Parts: sequence; structure tokens; C-alpha cells
Amino acid sequence: MSEREGSQRERAGGPRRKREAFSLGPATRAVRSEGGRPDRREERALTGGRVTFVGAGPGAADLLTFRGAAAIADADVVVWASSLVHPDVLAHARADARIVDSATVPLEEVVALYAAAAREGWRVARVHSGDPALWGAIQEQLDRCAELGLDTEVVPGVSSFTAVAAAVRRELTIPEVAQSVVLTRLEGGKTPMPPGESAREFARHGTTMALFLSAARSAQMQQELLAGGYPPATPCVVAYRVTWEDELIRRCRLDELAGTIREHRLWKHTLVLVGPALAAGGTRSHLYHPGHFHGFRRADPDARRELRDAREVP
Repeated sequence: MSEREGSQRERAGGPRRKREAFSLGPATRAVRSEGGRPDRREERALTGGRVTFVGAGPGAADLLTFRGAAAIADADVVVWASSLVHPDVLAHARADARIVDSATVPLEEVVALYAAAAREGWRVARVHSGDPALWGAIQEQLDRCAELGLDTEVVPGVSSFTAVAAAVRRELTIPEVAQSVVLTRLEGGKTPMPPGESAREFARHGTTMALFLSAARSAQMQQELLAGGYPPATPCVVAYRVTWEDELIRRCRLDELAGTIREHRLWKHTLVLVGPALAAGGTRSHLYHPGHFHGFRRADPDARRELRDAREVP
């Protein structure tokens, strides 16, 4: 199977929009005064503010959901992280919307913006990379919004692990090979791992695993996965910025994993998939077997007996 490659050069340019660092001074107050639709915003002040957390997907702007695009288009303020989110998603924002780059500011300053939204009735689109449910740091923001009395919504996004699976055209849950997917990261990073959640322990299951935020410690990752029981020949996929213009994808064996990552100088924006499903052929699924029945289809009697007999074979 051919692999798509990229040059790893940083993307230049982007939509010609004004992107500003966060400020709660005159620049932020200008949300109410910079042209556009002041009447609409004054009406919103009567109904209360709202923060919508939008999953921007893995990179490519056309992987943003319709609901996510609509939330950005409706927002008075769009908060995004330029270090993680593709700038093309900002094309959905209104011309008079305030664009706030959160890449260089702490949570406290973003919460101050939410407080202003509560007072002024602003609609805020908080755009996160991938799916906000995975390492999105949204729970603490949701808690603060609740304290401020802000209405909230979470719009799911395409996760990078499913984008990688799509890029290499692999199903991660092959019948009789792997029926579970473990999403985790290597221990030893900035955030401590809870007891029992080490990569080594998860590796003992031998199923498909997706490792986020771990490429900077590739030697440790390879060692932990081997120690947990994956055979050295277990197939792996290393994906850098999947769906971006400089995407880089490489296949390798587990015992070649650290060397592959070091060879291409990958340490961030990199996801690793590992597990036997990445090389296994498709086995027959019962779902579409003529002997399987459900609420929309009757089973063929002969095929049903054949399927039952196959299950009883030791």
C-alpha cells in the first residue's frame, strides 16, 4: 500500500484575517464597537452568553463538521490555538468576529473572556484540535462556564487516530484479531498517569493501541510496548500532522519504532498506532453473514446452521 508523505515544512500563510493575542482591555471591548452587527449583539446580551466547544478535527479544514462550522459562523468571538488548529477553519468566522489566539495565554485569561461573554451576552466558539473529549482540557473550562452561568455546548470532532486509520486504509477492529482500541499516552510527561494506566499494562491486551503525546520519548515507548508483550514484528504506523499539507506517514515494525521516529525527527504533532489489526486481512463479519439475523433481516436457515456449527468447533 502506498503511503502519503509530506515535506514537514511549516505551512505559510493562511486566511487573510486579523488574528490577535488575547486581551481583556480595549481590544476585547472592541468586540462591541468594531462595525458589523451591534444590534444583534445587544439582543444577545438580554438572553445570556454561550460558549460552544468545537472539535476542529485533525487538520484539514474540510473535516470540520457542519455543526462546528455553524457554531464558528455564529460566534461573536472565536478562540483558537494557532499551534494546534489549522488556520483555514477561521474562514467560517464572520468578518466582524473577534479572533483570539489562545496559544500564548493561560486558562485564567480565557476564563476572563468567558466572564465578559456572560456579562455581554456574546456567543463564543472555543475551537480545539481533534475531538475535545480527548486531551482537550475542556472539563475545567466547562466547570468555569457553569460557575459563570454560561450556557455551553460541545461539538465533537474527528480524532487524529481515526484520521490516521483512514489515511492508511485500515480498520482498527478486525473480527477475531482485535475488538478493542486503547487510546493512551506514555507515562512520564507533564501530567501524571493514574495507577494502572501505563502503556506496558495496556500492551498486555495485545489489541490495537493509539499513543498520543509520546513521540518525544520514542525509545521509552518502544521499550514499554515490547515489555508489555507485543512481539517485535508487531506492525506500527507513525503519523505526523495527518491531513495537514506537510503530513508524513511511515509504517514500521515495533522493534523499528524508535529508529523510525528519530530518523524523521518527530517529537510533536505525532501519533503512533500499534497492533496486529494494522496488518491483518479482513475476516468475515457476522453482521452481514446470511446466517445472522436482526430487526431488519431474517437469517437464511442453512447459513444459520453453518454459522452455529462454526462457533462450536473447538
